[in-house]
Amino acid sequence: MTARAALVLSAVALLGGCAGTAGAGSTAACRRAGGGEMVKAELLFGRDVAGRAPVSDAEWERFVAEEVTPRFPDGLTVFAATGQWRDRATAAVVREPSFVVQIVAPASAEADARLAAIRYAYKQRFNQQSVGLILTSVCAAF
Repeated sequence: MTARAALVLSAVALLGGCAGTAGAGSTAACRRAGGGEMVKAELLFGRDVAGRAPVSDAEWERFVAEEVTPRFPDGLTVFAATGQWRDRATAAVVREPSFVVQIVAPASAEADARLAAIRYAYKQRFNQQSVGLILTSVCAAF
């Protein structure tokens, strides 16, 4: 894609800021439920590629198998979606088929680096300007 400003929407919540919003009461409730404080990452991937056909299902599955699963082998969820973004050059709203990958993992610098590597790999492989990332502090139990 050319001149892409954002995939669906690209919001990054700083973990340090999110952690302070949970409060002691919700931390205790999380523990009572058998959970722990973790980070939920949502990665937003557009399928349209300038100058060629969109990312195919086979290409997507190969990307997930080669780039995402090895970095987060404990599990993830993939949603098919339709995203939209405003092209900065033309101000046109562009809609495209997309994927959302949701990963819940312990917050760490290592997890941040793995997420960054996934985003970089997709941008390189499919000539994308951006891959959206949303980080949220959550209580999770598995």
